[in-house]
Amino acid sequence: EVQLVESGGGLVQAGGSLRLSCATSGFTFNEYAVGWFRQTPTKGREAVSCIERNGGTYYADFVKGRFTAFRDSAKNMVYLEMKDLKTEDTADYHCVADIGCAGRSSDWYAHYWGQGTQVTVSS
Repeated sequence: EVQLVESGGGLVQAGGSLRLSCATSGFTFNEYAVGWFRQTPTKGREAVSCIERNGGTYYADFVKGRFTAFRDSAKNMVYLEMKDLKTEDTADYHCVADIGCAGRSSDWYAHYWGQGTQVTVSS
């Protein structure tokens, strides 16, 4: 059974930073592309980043230059470093696996989802 467990969310002021972590299990780590989506009641689900099996990394336009995603194959972990956070980054952030990340980020989809970790950015 694929399991994705996020941690690291919390409350931060605008302009601040947070690092999210995701512990993965239940699959051969390099078998899938992994990454992050986020979800809010108003915007629904948004793809944030995708890390391909070969390490190629892609981002949604609205986080480029501010967020960095990477995977640690030795630890079966996925990370999202977020800097210069904005109030509009407030969302429930989900670690995902088995992503289709061709084309625009609005076209990405993911098969496996973690429960999510809440990030709240205050003004």
